[in-house]
Amino acid sequence: MSTTSTKAAAASSWLDALCPAGIRPGLSALRRDLHQHPELAFHETRSAALLEKELNAMGAVQVTRVAGTGVVARIRGRTRGAPVVAVRGDIDALPIQEATGLPYTSVNAGVMHACGHDVHATWAIGAARLLAEDPATGDVLVVLQPAEETGEGAAAVLASGALDEARAIFGGHVDRRFVVGEVVAQTGSLAASADTFEIVLNGHGAHGARPHESADPVVCAAQIIMALQTIVARRVNPAIPAVVTVATMQAGTAQNIIPEQAALGGTLRAVDTHTRLLLGTSVRQLAEGIAAANGLTATVKMSLGPPPIVNPERPVEWARAAVTSLLGAEALVPLGITNMAGEDFAYYMERLPGCFMRIGARLADEPVIAAHTPQFHAAEESVFVGAAVLAETARVASAALARGESPV
Repeated sequence: MSTTSTKAAAASSWLDALCPAGIRPGLSALRRDLHQHPELAFHETRSAALLEKELNAMGAVQVTRVAGTGVVARIRGRTRGAPVVAVRGDIDALPIQEATGLPYTSVNAGVMHACGHDVHATWAIGAARLLAEDPATGDVLVVLQPAEETGEGAAAVLASGALDEARAIFGGHVDRRFVVGEVVAQTGSLAASADTFEIVLNGHGAHGARPHESADPVVCAAQIIMALQTIVARRVNPAIPAVVTVATMQAGTAQNIIPEQAALGGTLRAVDTHTRLLLGTSVRQLAEGIAAANGLTATVKMSLGPPPIVNPERPVEWARAAVTSLLGAEALVPLGITNMAGEDFAYYMERLPGCFMRIGARLADEPVIAAHTPQFHAAEESVFVGAAVLAETARVASAALARGESPV
């Protein structure tokens, strides 16, 4: 047998132990279909119908549409009345033109699964298949959630009441910084809060040649942009990660006209509640104070997005036990960075204990590719790893809860 054949056989054997060969082709086909037909937040009508069909075909005892384009399925456990746990996969795409060159490239112009939600949806279906064949102690709710990218989907699923029975919830995200078979399941911060702000400055316009007749919102905006950079540098404890980013600015219509108004917008990221509050308060104080000093008024609007994800100890223990049983202790790797991106799984964890994981999505000989870019794609093998990890984590958590272990 050639070296290539030996490697292929070893890979197949490894995957068979995680996800039976009879399941994998169907999951691959589903992932490619979802990737080729991406849909934006709360418009995932085709995706939801396809996922609902898959769940009904496998014999889920209850399949319910929630939050418009979301789907929740109940997979029966071995013991009636045992504690219920949930696993989640998100399903929406991003407004990006794909440039991967994959044979299943998006056919929807300007829309792409650039964050791996095609994989997340598919591994949730895979977890449902594995749990149907080898049930957990109690029932498992499989959540196919819309609108993660806008930070609205998780809250909508919770508002539907679909998770009222659940005692714990688990999820994960593909990550090409890690190779297939590596999993991050650790306590503490795994994602930041993701809030946004808008500052509208109202002044007095004038001819560009007579600036003394104006209350110039453009100059004031420049002062505010620079002052906002001092929040992290001078107001936040240096030991605590935080981000203040001004990402948009609109003002003016011509080079020789000082406008009446300017507008700024940006994002605030924090990993704890105190810092999150400090960032918002500081943006408002600086914008209003600098505007007043320049003879302008500032209207500041804050929009709260997902809170931080902070993984608690006990659910992480359950997830780590599941990963170790499937892949060995060496598969557990540290995140290695402070992740300042947001993730609306945090809304679930405000109501339920749980664990959010990062799951390797790059083959060993492939480069790291950033998410939210036209070139992003996850290795197909990550589908099978994610399905197995979520299913086994549900089994471990369900058994622990049935024994009376506390999730917190």
